[in-house]
Amino acid sequence: MIPLAQILQIGGSLVAILLLAWIAHRLGLGGDTRIRSEDQARELADEAVSGFEPVDIAIDRAGYSALMRDAAGRILLLRRHGTHFAARLITRRPDARLDQGLLTIHAEDKPFGKVTLNLGRAAQEWAASLRRLEASDA
Repeated sequence: MIPLAQILQIGGSLVAILLLAWIAHRLGLGGDTRIRSEDQARELADEAVSGFEPVDIAIDRAGYSALMRDAAGRILLLRRHGTHFAARLITRRPDARLDQGLLTIHAEDKPFGKVTLNLGRAAQEWAASLRRLEASDA
């Protein structure tokens, strides 16, 4: 037979776990954050780089990342980072790999890491525009 103290400890632990889950839910933590529209991508771009107004947007089919180009030809790479989004302006030709509809970009900023975007047919277009950027000195 399980001792009463152990039953109370397990019960208390379960109540505490449920309480923490409820608090996290109420605070909106841990949601499934994705880019669901071009308007949302525009807002995220402006938050990341003030005044960045994309004229061309390619959103990953899963909504985890996006590539955007403004009228000046600058390219912004946006990726999900936890429940938020991180962005980097791509100023030099990145190490990029095209595999059918998938475009993998290794950003110059190593901590940003690599990003794989499922862009379908648009992947070729974006790979070509990345190749037109000035090559890195390294």
